[in-house]
Amino acid sequence: MSIELGQFGIWQRVGDSSPEIAREVETLGFGAYWMGGSPKAELKEIEDVLDATEKIPVATGIVNMWREDAVALAASYHRIQERHPDRFLLGVGIGHPESTPEYRGPYETIVTYLDTLDDAGVPRDHVVLAALGPRVLRLSGERTVGAHPYFSTPRHTRAAREILGDGPFLAPEQTVVIGVNDDQARTIARKFAARYLNLVNYRSSLLREGWSDDDVADGGSDRLVEEVVLMGSAGDVAKGTRAHLEAGADHVSIQDIGPDPVTSFRALAEVLV
Repeated sequence: MSIELGQFGIWQRVGDSSPEIAREVETLGFGAYWMGGSPKAELKEIEDVLDATEKIPVATGIVNMWREDAVALAASYHRIQERHPDRFLLGVGIGHPESTPEYRGPYETIVTYLDTLDDAGVPRDHVVLAALGPRVLRLSGERTVGAHPYFSTPRHTRAAREILGDGPFLAPEQTVVIGVNDDQARTIARKFAARYLNLVNYRSSLLREGWSDDDVADGGSDRLVEEVVLMGSAGDVAKGTRAHLEAGADHVSIQDIGPDPVTSFRALAEVLV
């Protein structure tokens, strides 16, 4: 892979991210700064963060293929690549049928979108694909540098590595809550998990992992919620995060959904980087 992300990165939604936080993440020694929540094709926020930092790579996790034009996105990629060579990893994905009225033929849409990026000269080793199911995971290894699964567990990471084989890049996201009491952490985690368990793509993926219908119903079983959202001290969370590496991941992007993410990043840096 031509862009080196290290083993651990920080994942934040575009609306929560900032150049100041990115500089802190870089200073703490994390390998990448992921910006999620469907960034616009212009990629202005990504460019602002790259302008404000020195060398940390920035990745999108992910640009929604239904919402953003591939030609416009490719133009933004080339603009950023020219200003910040080999520091930008373009993450793209298909999104979810619940939020996309035109969601039909998703696999064909992904292929066509990637064809357009190819035709526009975006290097495949600078693109990563959101992927959960086996078919899209295989496509991610064939048409991009690899896969960026979201809302998954090390069970999925292990299965994804088997599907991808040894070569393609595998960078799951891991959600965490650090620095609050147990009851508050569970409340935060349950609210977060319930939102994604209402989306068929994530429910189906978890069932493929081996979770039961009961596990994914009614906001999720305690056991499931505790795996998709790691809770506890920085040390506890670090152990769970490393489980993805042990299962075959190359890199883990960590999303803290607690009340003070920057303090959590500092605590995690002490045990992870």
